[in-house]
Amino acid sequence: MSRIGNRIIEIPSGVTVDVDGSTFTVKGPKGELKRTLNDDLNYKMEDNTIVVERPNDSIAMRSIHGTTRSLLNNMVEGVSQGFVKELELIGVGYRAQMQGKKLVLNVGLSHPVEFESSDTLTIAVDGNTKLKIEGIDKEEVGALASNIRKVRPPEPYKGKGIRYKDEYVRRKEGKTGK
Repeated sequence: MSRIGNRIIEIPSGVTVDVDGSTFTVKGPKGELKRTLNDDLNYKMEDNTIVVERPNDSIAMRSIHGTTRSLLNNMVEGVSQGFVKELELIGVGYRAQMQGKKLVLNVGLSHPVEFESSDTLTIAVDGNTKLKIEGIDKEEVGALASNIRKVRPPEPYKGKGIRYKDEYVRRKEGKTGK
């Protein structure tokens, strides 16, 4: 029994879902997403809801049931509300700036690190140390935020690095003198 897979997906007003076999096209006020999901699962659309059902209880069906439902729900949520990831740069001299569609990070390396923004993502820099990544595709927003964080992950002694907003970094005690 999949608890997530059995949940009903509510379609908000202003969002349309078109199904062509197992290809879903979701259109909303923020944009349009298209994705091909698993053919073996059954999709039922009634009024403003979508239900994902599995045909049998095999291990393969159980393993993809909740994942498929979550992918479809994230598409609906993305075109209606969008997704946001916020990052903070903590460290002396660490800063970020936008140069056109490029994000340039100076985080204590011998060279600045550049990230190219895609058409579907929006990167905003607030006060040189706060980044906000917005988009309609949850997977794409999370991947870019993760790649930016990988440049300089937070270290446990001084807490310097790039971290998610509200991320807790466990601090270690340094060396003690004799």
